[in-house]
Amino acid sequence: MRIAFYPPLKPPHHPAPSGDRRMARLLMGALQRAGHQVELASGFRSFDGRGNGVRQRRLRDLGGRLADRLLRRYRKLPPDRRPQAWFTYHLYHKAPDWLGPAVADALRIPYLAAEASYAPKQARGPWAIGHRAVAEAIGRADVVFGLNRADDECVRPLLRTEASLIHLPPFLDSSSYAEAAAQRAEHRRALSRETNLDPAEPWILAVAMMRPGDKLSSYRRLAAALADLKARPWRLLVVGDGSARREVEAAFEGVQERVIWLGEHPPEVLPGVFAACDLLAWPAVNEAYGMVLLEAQAAALPVVAGRYGGVADIVRHGVTGFLSPPEDPGTFAKDLGRLIDSETLRRRMGEAAHLNVARNHDIERAAHVLSAPLATLLEDASA
Repeated sequence: MRIAFYPPLKPPHHPAPSGDRRMARLLMGALQRAGHQVELASGFRSFDGRGNGVRQRRLRDLGGRLADRLLRRYRKLPPDRRPQAWFTYHLYHKAPDWLGPAVADALRIPYLAAEASYAPKQARGPWAIGHRAVAEAIGRADVVFGLNRADDECVRPLLRTEASLIHLPPFLDSSSYAEAAAQRAEHRRALSRETNLDPAEPWILAVAMMRPGDKLSSYRRLAAALADLKARPWRLLVVGDGSARREVEAAFEGVQERVIWLGEHPPEVLPGVFAACDLLAWPAVNEAYGMVLLEAQAAALPVVAGRYGGVADIVRHGVTGFLSPPEDPGTFAKDLGRLIDSETLRRRMGEAAHLNVARNHDIERAAHVLSAPLATLLEDASA
């Protein structure tokens, strides 16, 4: 099947690293592994972060013009080269899809979406224009792949049928992380030489951009938890950078002698950093699910995280790590202390985490989940 792929929040070639950019690339890769031809339909970003009605109307109008332009291009192609389906990734009230429904209707092709979220409380809020557009797109969708079960309750009433909603567990290509985990000793020695860290101490890893808002809140909660654990032996390695770096560093002032700031790392070297460490700690404030939590587990690291959004779908509490209730810093610190104290527990949970990702969250499984409904849609279109 020839698929026009579109992420309205952030295109896969966007310069700023993020989980959204990463998942857009992974979805395109999974669709290709499932045997489909995937083309990025547009790099148009419909995001309005301030709730500006004037901007939303301009984006809506620009989206309409871009949809018309796409249709003119598609109609010039021979029928066997036109898209047979449209696939939109991550639409919500701040980043609605102004292109896909119009193109799918005009070409009479299926419209699919992944990670669509709908917030009824936004109906009369500053994003009301985008909110309505998302409701219409979800109602138009032939299939919605849900990556976050927390979205299901509000999305389900908008769908054509109950069967239109298919759960697609968040995923990654775990091969490089598995290879790094198998060479953990070598990666640990190399990072020890680079940072002058004692390999006998537990190394805690945090990986996240340093941005105001939820990321900064997560860093602050992590710093507070570690301040409560100063009597234990540990070192924290932080991978990331961003506009809030000064505020992040200030949060760790009380334990700064134990923190190693590694800065940003290219994606190809991150598996080795994960594998070299002992556990990942991240409060995950308001995370949809958290790609870094999957990456850590793929590299056989146990995880300590906050139970936000769909985090519980990828971290099995008590098996692959620990999840603390939101706004419960005491439990987060206690769980972190348990893993710092026990190498045996870290190893057991790390092995379970690695197996969990390989079985349930690898790109090959995602390709399989995507295949069946797409095959059905193709058969229906050919009938």
